[in-house]
Order: sequence, then structure tokens, then C-alpha cells
Amino acid sequence: MSQRVLLTGLTMLEGTTPVPSQLLVRDGRVEAISRGRSHALDGADAEVIDLGQALVTPGMVDLHVHLREPGQEHKETIASGTAAAARGGWTTICAMPNTVPDPHTPELMAELNRRIDESALVRVRPISPITVGLTSTTLVDIEALTSAGAVAFSNDGKGVQLAGVMYDAMRSAAAVDRPIAAHAEDESLVRGGVINDGRRARELDLPPMTRLTETVQVARDVMIAEATGAHYHLCHASTRQSIRTLRRGREDGANVTGEAAPHHLLLADDDIPDDDGFYKMNPPLRTRDDIDAMVEGLCDGTLTCIATDNAPHAADEKACSFRNAAFGVVTNEHTFALLYTAFVLNRRFRLDQLVDWLTVGPAETFGMPEAGRLRVGGPADLAAFDVHTERTIIPEEGAGMGRNTPFAGRSVFGDCVLTMVGGRTVYRRGQPMGKTVDREMGDPQ
Repeated sequence: MSQRVLLTGLTMLEGTTPVPSQLLVRDGRVEAISRGRSHALDGADAEVIDLGQALVTPGMVDLHVHLREPGQEHKETIASGTAAAARGGWTTICAMPNTVPDPHTPELMAELNRRIDESALVRVRPISPITVGLTSTTLVDIEALTSAGAVAFSNDGKGVQLAGVMYDAMRSAAAVDRPIAAHAEDESLVRGGVINDGRRARELDLPPMTRLTETVQVARDVMIAEATGAHYHLCHASTRQSIRTLRRGREDGANVTGEAAPHHLLLADDDIPDDDGFYKMNPPLRTRDDIDAMVEGLCDGTLTCIATDNAPHAADEKACSFRNAAFGVVTNEHTFALLYTAFVLNRRFRLDQLVDWLTVGPAETFGMPEAGRLRVGGPADLAAFDVHTERTIIPEEGAGMGRNTPFAGRSVFGDCVLTMVGGRTVYRRGQPMGKTVDREMGDPQ
């Protein structure tokens, strides 16, 4: 027997304008969409959900998430991490491979996919490491891991230190049409740095990290991408110089893309109140000028998407000095609300731009044709956001295990009220959830 759900009392974007709409779901796919008040859908025999004038968008796509399982379940699990994603309106997420062990063989990838199938609330696309153990020596079998389901290759958390290894990786990735998603960091330039090299580092008497740690590897990698024809994707771009290098590479014909992380868009190093490990992340918070460069990069297409780099940690790993704290921050349960409040309500972004950078932009960047879109006949992956009511971010109320956010207590509009994956409600504000979903909607192109 078919299952039908009618969503009413909602708005959807028509071009740049939110318009009153209805949406009908049958057996996990979108059966019909009606925009405008004069064309009501027939909801006979359907469960009716009134969304109270919430904004409905395609389910969001996050290219950069740390689920921590296997091996670091004291920080996060696949179940809790995907519950957090669902709480934020994400329906497809890409899991970084810095787990224990990292999924560097087809057998380990198969075991990870088994765990995903058992526990995930949203669709999870695993990312393979570039090298075994996320070192800079032994390249993984990129062809075999592509066949095993890797959507991309990354050593996120560590830069590939050897140019020759990165060259070989890009040649192999180009042959199977998979992106290399790079954490750009030259370890020889880190020198114990924990905070951006600037005024705030001196005021807090903390070891500075030069922006060259990122920018010199970006320059190297863009040149290798141009030479090999590989798709090079820069994770969490944070400096004006990195974005300028990507832009020039694109102009020269290199297949290079990049992402901005919410925390790098919302905070500068001048916003760090004191020696508080909750503000420690890698790359570190930069300057207002770098934020302006990221906005420019998004608006001109140099950066193709926003991705969270959601990195949960145990409480004692963050509630300490910058010198001892782990790198990383969690934002994914409130990404849309934070960015909507800071940029759309302040008229720095249009609403349709923000939605695109969180949905179709990342889906196209990693070649996932079914994700990030909401259309008749397609999967009913969607999110609904209350853009009319102001709410306060309270980390203790989160669905994920991580509480390490610098945005506690911030007031926002745009809280997620409903997330559906394949027509199944995986999050509804105020109601418990607990069913798993199929992790894929077909192979990437």
C-alpha cells in the first residue's frame, strides 16, 4: 500500500521569492508541488503535516563531517552524528576518514558502510583517505576504493606533505573522476601554532600560526591539479590568498573548487574573547578581510559551497586553553539559522544564494546528481526552517554528542523544524526519531 504525506502551510522559493506552497510525497518521492494559493493539492488518504509557514528547501548536503566512528565513539557515533545532521536539515553528508582505523582498504570501507546501514538517520557518503593512516607516504588504491563506494579522497585534518604523493594521488583520482578534497597545511610552517598570527595571538600570548601553512600548499596543489586534470577541492578555505589562488587556477582552466565553513564566515580572530579552547579550530579563525574574501569567493563561484567541518569532541578536550585543546567546532545543528540570521537578514546574501550553497552547490561539487534538489519524481529529501521565530542556541539540547560550539547563547531565526529523507521524517522538532535510511541514491557521476 502506498504511503502519502501532504505538507501544507509552507513556503518555497520560486526564483528568489518565497511563495506559499504545498508538497505531496508518495512512497519516498515527490509526487507533486503546488506553488501559489490557488492550486491546492489533493491530500486524500495522506498524512497531513502543517508546517506553520516554514520555509521548505531541498535537503541540505554537507561535504565535510566528522562522525568519529569507528574508534572515537567517546566523541560521536554514526547514530548521534547523523541525528545531529538531521536536526540541522542535512539529508546527505560526506564522512571524513580520520577514524581508527581509517577506511583505507575496500574491506574497511565495506565495514564502515555496514555500520552506516545499521545506524545512519540520513544518507552518508564515505570519503576515503588519500594515504594509509593519513600520513604522507603510502597511497591507497584509489580505483578499488572508488568501486567500494568512496565519494572523494581526503586526509582531512592533515595536509599531504609530499608533492610527489599528491601528484600520484591526483593522477589516480582523475582516472576515476573523483575529487581530491584537501586539508591544506604545510606542517613545517605550523611550528606549534594554535591561533591565527595576528593581534589577538599577541594579546593572549598564544603561539601563532602563519597563514602560509595553508596558502603554500594551496598554490602547490592548484598547479598539480592543472597538470593532472584532477578535480581539486579545497576544504575549509580560510584566507584571501587561498581564494585568490583558486580563482586564478579556475581562470587558467584548472578544475578546482572550494568550500567555506560557517565558523570562518561568522567569526574572526578578533572575536575570540579569551584563551577559550572552544574557539580553537584548524585552520584558525582569520581576519575580517579574510571573511570578506570568502563572501566574494562564494558570490563569484570560486567557492562552490558551504560545508560545516563539524568536529565533535569530548568536553575535557575543549574546555581548556588553546594550548591544550583539540582543534574543531560543531555547528551543523544550527548552520542554516546562523547564516540566515547573520547574512540574509542583514542583506549580505540573498536567501536563494544561501540555499544553493547548502544544497545544489555541494551536490554538484562532489557529483551527486540526486542530492540537493527537490523536484517532482525525485527523492523526498527536504528540510523546513522556521524563519519567523527567534530561538536561542542551547548546546545541551543538541542531538549530537559534541557541545564544543562558540555559538552557545546566540539568538537566531531559521531553526529547523522538520527533516525528511526519502519521504521518511527523520527529525521533527519536539518529537523523538530513530529510524535508519538508505545511505545512497545511486552512484555519483
